[in-house]
Amino acid sequence: MKNHHQLLDQQVELEISGKAAPVRGKLIEFGQDILVLHNGTQFLYIPLIHIQQLRISEQEEESYVVPEMPFEPYNEPISYRKILMNAKGMFSEIYITGNQSIHGYLTTVMNDFFVFYSPVYHTVIISLHHLKYLIPYNPNVTPYTLTPEQFPLKPSPLTLARTFDQQLRKLVGEFVVLDLGGNSNKIGVLKNVNQSIIELSSASGDAVFLHFDHVKTVHIP
Repeated sequence: MKNHHQLLDQQVELEISGKAAPVRGKLIEFGQDILVLHNGTQFLYIPLIHIQQLRISEQEEESYVVPEMPFEPYNEPISYRKILMNAKGMFSEIYITGNQSIHGYLTTVMNDFFVFYSPVYHTVIISLHHLKYLIPYNPNVTPYTLTPEQFPLKPSPLTLARTFDQQLRKLVGEFVVLDLGGNSNKIGVLKNVNQSIIELSSASGDAVFLHFDHVKTVHIP
């Protein structure tokens, strides 16, 4: 049986962790750990863990026809992992933090992270705990209108571990970019992962220590 929520099929607005402006749309599905909004043009799949508030929208309700969902409906409630598995190979937009989205393709889902292939960042490893929302695009849409020849979907060059922690340990000694490089102190050589503390060597050679739980993404430029 699917889950029900009293605000289903109504215009709502969400406060999402890390995002300044509220997200608005019609509440289409409410699963055990994820919900689906339609904002008039796109479906947004939003993990419940990042929803700070859910309320009826204060704006006047818009009237539009919601198209068929991009994933097949389930007899059972939708779940975060099922959505990720169904999104593999589909051109999608994902939002992690700040004011920047990543566009590309989800290629692999592991225990607590997934791999996303982007024209800008190439292979990005993303913690399942930090994805704020996923927007799948129509099948005929490609990133930046690139042709398959310009942007071939490549398998990850990395040997993947089962968990995010193990994956970071495999990258010790590599030059890495954490959290998409928005902070210069999150770019450098990964020196060590000791319990929950990550050590980076910054551009100046100084040691920078970060807590594992706050690392959202990692990629090798």
